[in-house]
Amino acid sequence: MGLSAAFFDLDKTVIAKSSALAFGRPFYRDGLISRRDVVKTAYAQLMFRLGGGTDEQSMARTRDYMAALCKGWRVEQVQQIVAETLNDLINPYVYAEAAVLIAEHQAAGRDVVLVSASGDEMVRPIGALLGITDVIATRMAIVDGRYSGAVEFYAAGSAKVVGVKRLAEERGYDLSQCYAYSDSSSDLPLLEAVGHPSAVNPDRALRRVAALRSWPVMEFRNPVPLGRRLRDRPAVPVAAALGVGVGVAIGFALYGRHRRTRASAA
Repeated sequence: MGLSAAFFDLDKTVIAKSSALAFGRPFYRDGLISRRDVVKTAYAQLMFRLGGGTDEQSMARTRDYMAALCKGWRVEQVQQIVAETLNDLINPYVYAEAAVLIAEHQAAGRDVVLVSASGDEMVRPIGALLGITDVIATRMAIVDGRYSGAVEFYAAGSAKVVGVKRLAEERGYDLSQCYAYSDSSSDLPLLEAVGHPSAVNPDRALRRVAALRSWPVMEFRNPVPLGRRLRDRPAVPVAAALGVGVGVAIGFALYGRHRRTRASAA
């Protein structure tokens, strides 16, 4: 356990895709989501990425929809799907720059923590893939081995800070000496909570804030599978600063595939 920590958002910060929607195809294949779910979640994810879903009310709606969508799913089935598909669906999309940065923080004696709105059952195995054991993620209530339809903790927006502060209190971190990385303006509370915030692949709103506050801005552009990173180490250098400056939308991946199919057929 280190004296300080580096907190990493997951989607578009450590991996080049959404961790939740990455598993859309196997979830659909195993009957956990329907075509109707695909359409509804595609729209929700699109609105979120365009900046229309980052306020507290929108995030609450996403939380409630996620709870309803997952109600009745067997936890063991979800864990099995993630375990079986992790290497194919996540490993090739880990940014090499993020892997290098994570290793640098660990070498400096800092704990590295993944902080994601995706479910713990997805985020924790991804962390293990990266050599990270500390995770702050969404936790669904479980009754008799199935998701009950309630959310115990939704790790989005300001709630991420609640989890970060709780962990800091348990371990004695001085948050002014800690680091945080994210791509989304929805994570402004997380970035503001530490002494060393950085914007990674930032959306337009976050890029503006980073410029105003002289936060480093990093561009990660090189997803490289773990095996190749080990063979070619060091991978690529940590991305240079460019200036002074929910998780449940499973269907978006399928929606994108549908649009590509239509375009090729046109």
